[in-house]
Parts: sequence; structure tokens; C-alpha cells
Amino acid sequence: FDYCCVHAAMALREAGYQTIMVNCNPETVSTDVDTSDRLYFEPVTLEDVLTIAKLEEPLGVVVQYGGQTPLKLAKKLADLGVPILGTSPEAIDEAEDRKRFQALVQALNLHQPANGIVRHLDEALEVAQKIGYPLVVRPSYVLGGRGMEIAYSEEDLTHYLTHNLDTANSSPILLDKFLNDATEVDIDAVCDGQDVMIGGIMEHIEQAGVHSGDSACTLPPFRLSVVVQQDLIEQLRQMALKLNVVGLVNAQFAIQADDIYVLEVNPRASRTVPFVSKATGLELAKIAMRCKLGISLKAQGLSQHYPMPAFYSVKLPVFPFIKFAGVDSILGPEMKSTGEVMGIDNNFEIAYAKSQIAASMNLPMNGNAFVSVKNKDKE
Repeated sequence: FDYCCVHAAMALREAGYQTIMVNCNPETVSTDVDTSDRLYFEPVTLEDVLTIAKLEEPLGVVVQYGGQTPLKLAKKLADLGVPILGTSPEAIDEAEDRKRFQALVQALNLHQPANGIVRHLDEALEVAQKIGYPLVVRPSYVLGGRGMEIAYSEEDLTHYLTHNLDTANSSPILLDKFLNDATEVDIDAVCDGQDVMIGGIMEHIEQAGVHSGDSACTLPPFRLSVVVQQDLIEQLRQMALKLNVVGLVNAQFAIQADDIYVLEVNPRASRTVPFVSKATGLELAKIAMRCKLGISLKAQGLSQHYPMPAFYSVKLPVFPFIKFAGVDSILGPEMKSTGEVMGIDNNFEIAYAKSQIAASMNLPMNGNAFVSVKNKDKE
């Protein structure tokens, strides 16, 4: 998000606009004094942003580059007269609210895992009985998979909802049927309201169920067929245009056999934008910012489809477990990584090995390896 905010400021400056940055995190480049014309070192809350907006009277405010915190403010800011650039608060809510997004997917005749929308425990237990376990529990309006969990039994689901209903912030919770042996895919793209430019398709190396921020991924994909990739692009295009996205959009899919399931769409900057930009040479954050200013993709001289690089780029997460003794290191739908590294090579295996070395995960060249397989996988 820091990368995207900096590049947005650069794009605005290049277009002749002055920029104002609101950020209270000192460990960021976006709070450097020369990144923007003005810097407010304030918390990103409704009260603080409103005060700044009244003082500065900006032409527009960008909420889609700073993660979930500013995104949650979009509708309230718009209702109070603050102009929001790019994707409208209404479109943001349609994508982020689980019930509304489910209706959108169904209207486009796309597929989601068997699921149900719930708001309280009794309703959740009833829906879970119909869908079957295991389930992925997905609250609305969350970042980093916060509050997401896999429930393997009624006991797990009851325990989760008893302790975590506050995470949903009165918004609906989605119960998804967990897809075993599925491959997860991320796509980053830019939409100007008329056309959609695909930035990159990333195939996750871990199976679905691990948060995208904790999963290694490769660009371009190394196992997905061309037909599946074209289907993914078309599904993302339909959803981005239906949502009237103007700016960055990220979509996550699960592929089981050759069936494609939509997991979620985020009409905002994702944590993979810097990775995709470096791997492809496309400055996605800048391109999207120009779209928010009304400069179409065609006017920027950009086509809808760019050929994927002739080499492999592998993103690998970095975890803080060595610094925090006793922390649960088992990965799941809630994000635990604190950084990432990148390996590049013409050969996928070597690119992956380079990413391992960059993350200080050097494998020994000799000795014994212990391999454990659970009973279900032995079948």
C-alpha cells in the first residue's frame, strides 16, 4: 500500500496536481517529506480525514490505495460531501459486502463455492448443515484475512462465532464450502470503466486455504492452461465492468479440476501490485491513478492484454516466527507474514530456489528429510 500511495502521488504530480498525504505510520516512504506536497501525520479516522478535507478542500480523495482502513470510510465521506476519486463508494460496498457480491456473481452466471450468508449463530449452524464441513468463514470488509478461519466441525463454527462476531462489524458473514485440492489464483488489473487491462495472473504454489499474502505465487502461471487463463481474464473483466471499477482491482479465484470458482473481488490496491509491476514493467498504481483523473487506458496508449513475461517471477512470503517464540506457525486464511521477497529466472524451479535463498531459507545439500503425510492424503 505504501508503494501504491507513493506512485499515486508521483502520477498526480506528473499530471500537474498538488498532493496531500494522510498517514500516521512513520515506517513508510509515503510519509517522507518530499513524497507529497503536504503531509498530515494523523490517524486515518473519519473525524481526522473530515477535518483535513474541510481545511484543504481537495478536488478529490483517493481511498483505494491505503488498504481496508480508508476503504471503510469511503461511504461516510461521500455522504458528508467529500468527493471520492475513481471507484465509487457504492461499487466498493457492492464488492466488499458479502451478500451484495454474492448477488452480483449470480447475476453474471459465474460460480462460487457452495455458500450462505449469515449474521448470527443459529442461522450459521443451519446453513452449515446444508453446505457441509469444512467451511471457510469470511467476514465482510476485512484486510489480511482478519477474522477468517476454516471450521471443520459444528464445534469449531460455534467457537468461532461466539468469539468473533464483533469482527463482522454488523456486516454479513459468508460461509464458503472449503475446496479441497484446489489451486488459488490472483489477478491484478486496471479498469477505466470501459476497458480492463490485465496486469498479471499469479498462480499460488500452496493449495487454496492459505491466505494469499502467506502463499508463494508465480507469474506467469506454470500449470494453468491457456484456456483456463482466458476464462479467468473474461470473468474478471465482467465483474470489474459490472462494478464500474475505475482504478485498480484484484480478484481471487479457486480452480478445482477445470472448474473456476470466484472467491472475492477487491476494488482497491492489493499487496501484489508492487510484485506484478516489477515482474511486468507495468506501473499499475500510476496507470490506475491516471484512470481516476479521467484519462482512459486507450488515451494512455495501453492495450487490454499484454503478453506475459518470458521469464518466471516468484513471490515468497517472509514470516516473523523466529522473533516470536510460541506463535502458531500453521498457515490458514488469516495472514501471518510480515514481508516478501522475489526470485526471477527463465526457469521456474530456479526462480523458486532464488526466492527461498532471498528469504534466508537455505536448504541443506545433504542429510535426512522427514516427510509426513496425513491419513486422508494416503488414500
